[in-house]
Amino acid sequence: MQSAEEGPRPADPAPARERRGWSTSRWLVTGTTVALVVLLALGSCGTWALVRSTAVNQRLADRWSPALISSVRMEAALVNQETGIRGYGLAGDEEFLAPYRDGLTQQKTAMDELKDLTSGDTRASADLAEVDELAEAWHASVARPIAAAPDPTALAQERAESGRTQFDALRTALRVQQQHISAERDRAREDLASVRTMRNTVFTVIAAVVLAVMGLAFAGLRLGVQRPLDRLRADVRTVASGDYDHALTPTGPADIQVLAADVDAMRRRLAEDLELKDRARAALDAQTVELRRSNEELEQFAYVASHDLQEPLRKVASFCQLLERRYAEQLDDRARQYISFAVDGANRMQLLINDLLTFSRVGRLHTDEREVDLTDLVRRTVGDLDVAVQQTGATVTYEDLPTVHGQPTQLGLVLQNLISNAIKFRAPGTAPDIRVTACRTTNPAREGSEEARRPFWEISVTDNGIGIAPEYAERVFVIFQRLHTRESYEGNGIGLALCKKIVEHHGGSIALDTAYTSGTRFVFTLPGVPDTGAEAEQEITEG
Repeated sequence: MQSAEEGPRPADPAPARERRGWSTSRWLVTGTTVALVVLLALGSCGTWALVRSTAVNQRLADRWSPALISSVRMEAALVNQETGIRGYGLAGDEEFLAPYRDGLTQQKTAMDELKDLTSGDTRASADLAEVDELAEAWHASVARPIAAAPDPTALAQERAESGRTQFDALRTALRVQQQHISAERDRAREDLASVRTMRNTVFTVIAAVVLAVMGLAFAGLRLGVQRPLDRLRADVRTVASGDYDHALTPTGPADIQVLAADVDAMRRRLAEDLELKDRARAALDAQTVELRRSNEELEQFAYVASHDLQEPLRKVASFCQLLERRYAEQLDDRARQYISFAVDGANRMQLLINDLLTFSRVGRLHTDEREVDLTDLVRRTVGDLDVAVQQTGATVTYEDLPTVHGQPTQLGLVLQNLISNAIKFRAPGTAPDIRVTACRTTNPAREGSEEARRPFWEISVTDNGIGIAPEYAERVFVIFQRLHTRESYEGNGIGLALCKKIVEHHGGSIALDTAYTSGTRFVFTLPGVPDTGAEAEQEITEG
């Protein structure tokens, strides 16, 4: 195939020299340059029109319209003050002063806004100064004296006429101010309408020129580029449909021929990569089958090994106990102690083997995942621990726990380990107080995925026991790691490691809450049951 391509190569330069006209790239560069120059000129005109329109619009929307609103608000605040003072003067009830005090705050806010909005305008500033002066005069002679007077009724009757005259003058000044602001706003609206007309004209011209340029570009591209590309597209679609042996035929300008050659080279590489991937997939499938078979054999081996290991241990323990009973009169205290050590070691080895088997089976057995009611699961777990609860006087509190998705047996092991640890590691002389609570938390799944729709719950198991130092927050979850001697507290150091493995197998996480210092608090997360029906509709409505 390569020799066939190498044959005609000496004849390539001649057609290249005989080729007339511009290449596709030259046409594109020239056309793009001209179009950019035209668009730059039109863009400058459009920018000027837009800046002008924006300036006028800001004058209307950001200055005079807000100024009119603030003036109306200030008038309303002053009316509220006058109403409150008049009511207080008539009834003498301090409840009428509430509108007065609120009006003072609203007046100050509106006055500050107007000062900012009318800054730089002489007439508007003068109107505002007159309103401020008249308002201060009314406050000084009427409002503040009546509000502070021990007998407001008499003072209100005395200054009723003068107060009415002053407030009428104040309202007149406010109306004059609002008329001036309205006039400025109307002038700004007229300017905005004029600028919009000019802007629309400029943009219409820009649109017409752009359409003309686009038409010329479309005609040129159709003749020089589209037809060769249509043929190349047809060849590419043939390859994309799965016919990777279909060769592409280069046609048209030289640059499109180069593109076709590059696409054809990519087709050949894809064909080679697909062949390699097919072979790799076949090998991976074979390895998966082999791994599944290996796991099954490993499970069988673990079961057989545990059975074969536990049988000698049972015999050791049984014969040691039989030896102790039969020769009890001939054994001294040291011999009985040795026999006790042997029996205890054999029993602990049996427990260790069982715990290791349970640890190794997480994620490989008990795959019956379903909805699990944690309230019912905690109730059954506490029932299983009833003897320890009764002996220690422990109190286990739980209520309104959610329904989660998982394996009931394994989740029961998590709760049993955490609650039994809370009972075991209790503070001396204090009855264990254990609380199991839950709250909704953030789903760690990637946003937009199917799993992200599932709610996530954070479950806390809190006790008032001896607690765990923060520096051991990670160590307690390592298998066979103990913080206390076996003489102080029994156990194999595998319970929390088993909890961690089960929770992570369910897609959650578990940790020690180091901020809790009144005992121990373990926090773990579990996936809940997806919201459906009324609950989902309620969440959408609330959102």
